[in-house]
Amino acid sequence: MAKYKIAWMPGDGIGIDVMDATRIVLDVLKFDAEYIFTDIGWEIWRKEGDPLPKRTIDLLNSVDAALFGAITSKPKDEAEAELLPELKGKGYKYISPIVRMRQMFNLYSNIRPCKAYKGNPLNFKDDIDIVVFRENTEDLYSAVEFFPVPEDLRILLNKHPKMKDFANDPNDEMALSLRIITKDGCTNIVRSAFEYAKKYRRKKVTLIEKPNVIRETSGMMTRIARAISREYPEIKFDEVNVDAACMWLVKNPESFDVIVTSNMFGDIVSDLAAQLVGGLGFASSGNIGDKLAIFEPTHGSAPKYAGQYKVNPIACILAAKLMLDYLKEEKAAVRIENAIARVIAEGKIRTYDMGGKNTSLEVAREIASNL
Repeated sequence: MAKYKIAWMPGDGIGIDVMDATRIVLDVLKFDAEYIFTDIGWEIWRKEGDPLPKRTIDLLNSVDAALFGAITSKPKDEAEAELLPELKGKGYKYISPIVRMRQMFNLYSNIRPCKAYKGNPLNFKDDIDIVVFRENTEDLYSAVEFFPVPEDLRILLNKHPKMKDFANDPNDEMALSLRIITKDGCTNIVRSAFEYAKKYRRKKVTLIEKPNVIRETSGMMTRIARAISREYPEIKFDEVNVDAACMWLVKNPESFDVIVTSNMFGDIVSDLAAQLVGGLGFASSGNIGDKLAIFEPTHGSAPKYAGQYKVNPIACILAAKLMLDYLKEEKAAVRIENAIARVIAEGKIRTYDMGGKNTSLEVAREIASNL
């Protein structure tokens, strides 16, 4: 019997390609796991009207961790148009399965390492080593939205003095999305960032928010971060507004160490940081809660490349490395990262994004041979 049960969720598009490549590395590593394939993504949506079916949810309740490839997402009208004819007009609504999983399993901590490996021609600068902690379940991603705005809600909102600026806008000419931030959400993500910094002897945690304008929600995050920071006196704590942070990430990225922020800002900042170290082909992430963790590359499904084994698999292989860290298989995780670093530094085997001509599988085999 295998030591671990891993939900294997390739999804669609290049998710299948990069997961196939990652499996090569895990098999050579002799990682003791049972990989259980399960359905998720666009094709399941088209055929069943649900991109995250109950059988997948049931499996996720029984595994040690999950590895996820990529899925296609489209706006609601396009999504409904691609349903099988017998499913159209029956009220099915496409909701991103990764967002649903994050909220359903309270995967509150999204960790995004952004590290510049020596020899990567796509590095903006060398010596960048940033880890972004993004709150994963709240904020504008809570999906509490209204269009048109219900009359009873409009009556309540009109009691706020700032709503007078919108007094002449009809309900059907206004859309409303709520930025929901809670004490628990702030506490969980900030403590995750500080605990990571403590474990890996990181020197600084930077809070990225916008409390001078978004006073209540960013204000709550800021107050809680300041309070928690006092429990870690050995770790420097600073605060940067999100607009200034984007500028400083480009101007002086090596000044950042661990970043912690809310969901929307984290989504933006982590992609910016990823581009500094080569782009989404090198950007892995972990969605971590108290009972489950799901690991993934952060790129999309790139349908035009599906099945060509053309794209860079390193982000997905690094996601597997994060999974091993989570499972406390630290030695195996280090072996994977060292092998990736060696292959990048040698520069002999590269996918097209790095100026090479090798396939996803050839890159994976080269990494495996360096384990």
